[in-house]
Amino acid sequence: MKEVFKEILSTVLYLLVIFVLTFLFITFIAQRTEVSGSSMEPTLQDRDSLLVDKVSYRFHDPDRFDIIIFPYKYGDKQYFIKRVIGLPGETVRVDYDGNIYINGNILEENYGAEVIIDPGVAATEITLGEGEFFVMGDNRNHSMDSRDPSVGNISKKDILGRAFIRIYPFSKFGGVE
Repeated sequence: MKEVFKEILSTVLYLLVIFVLTFLFITFIAQRTEVSGSSMEPTLQDRDSLLVDKVSYRFHDPDRFDIIIFPYKYGDKQYFIKRVIGLPGETVRVDYDGNIYINGNILEENYGAEVIIDPGVAATEITLGEGEFFVMGDNRNHSMDSRDPSVGNISKKDILGRAFIRIYPFSKFGGVE
């Protein structure tokens, strides 16, 4: 009887340790998220499952072109996934020809799925404050992003993390760029 009790206690302790480690991992290190919508096409598709790195931005700021996750300030438990375009202290402008300007220079990038039709609030130059980022979806004409006043500039403190690996669909498993 004593051996059975020891075995049960050992199993319960083992499961408790696994549970605590899993909880700590998903709370502080990484978490899974699922893409909902087409705003990041062609890079990410609706229903892609991603792992989000929740640690690295505690030690450094996001880099240009990182794909980040942040809460939509007017949504209930609604999160956005977008690409960092403008960094703190920079000026951002989008012209009616679809060009993105950073500090007056055209941004060389190939993430946008098409020519931008509506520059939104970025039609006039936006100066990013300390800890502020300008983000856009890759599907530029079908993305609610920093060009929309309801989204605006994203504060570093609101960034939940960086999407770094696609785990589903398995045929596209790998790093997210």
